[in-house]
Amino acid sequence: MKGPRKQVPTFVFAALLLLGAIYGCATIMHGTSQDIGITSRPTGASVTIDNKDLGKTPVVASLSRKDHHIVKIELEGYETFEATITRSTSGWVWGNIVFGGLIGLAVDAITGGLYKLNPEQVEGALATKAKTEISTDDKLVIAVVLRPDPSWERIGNLKVAAKETKSTH
Repeated sequence: MKGPRKQVPTFVFAALLLLGAIYGCATIMHGTSQDIGITSRPTGASVTIDNKDLGKTPVVASLSRKDHHIVKIELEGYETFEATITRSTSGWVWGNIVFGGLIGLAVDAITGGLYKLNPEQVEGALATKAKTEISTDDKLVIAVVLRPDPSWERIGNLKVAAKETKSTH
């Protein structure tokens, strides 16, 4: 005669099933945030991401994988540099399909673990601002700029002089 069979209590089985469903493959493997390096030329520029101050360059920002992010790099005397960090599907989605099923896939989509952020490094090459305040004080001032200030009044154009050719008679 056989003895009584030991059964795994249903609450243990349910707890194990719940534990497997709590975390998806990508969330476990690379988390819900990603470090993004931010630098500028010149260094020491202020960095804001999604309108939150992060400090001065160079800086590393830990960003949520589930959102897109707007990066602004500003330094007095320079044009503001802006970049968008976007999300795309991580390769770990295949791990969910194989091991986690729909529950793991849903968990990763909700937590953001399903995504990776691009680019992984942002470098802002800051262009110097054109000086728009010109004091004339009875002087003739010629400003050579790439983009003229729309409030300036155009008083003339410079033309390239034609080359004189020497004739030999």
